[in-house]
Amino acid sequence: MIIKKDKNKQRQRRQARVRGKIRGTGARPRLSVFRSKKHIYAQLIDDDKGITLCSSSSMEKGFEGATADMKAAEKVGKQLAEKAVALGITKVVFDRSGYIYHGRVKSVADGARSAGLEF
Repeated sequence: MIIKKDKNKQRQRRQARVRGKIRGTGARPRLSVFRSKKHIYAQLIDDDKGITLCSSSSMEKGFEGATADMKAAEKVGKQLAEKAVALGITKVVFDRSGYIYHGRVKSVADGARSAGLEF
């Protein structure tokens, strides 16, 4: 019998392992990325207080064009970085949430870097 591995379960294990090592603070929050089939989401999290400082996604009002491609991911990264800079945040810790640093996840990071975030 063929037993198929659950890819999402494996990703969650990688995510939990990484979360034990990185931590976001008020001065340097964690930039967390989540990707689904249709959309991409990014948020800045202060783990000390347990709050989300700001977020951006391809589901927001005014988001034009495709929502699940690399251009949309880069746009989400830029939007998040603009919100963060407005809050006075310039340095973050990048959390890829167990995904490979490739494709849409990399595009979010590149968009955030181009708009002024350092990581």
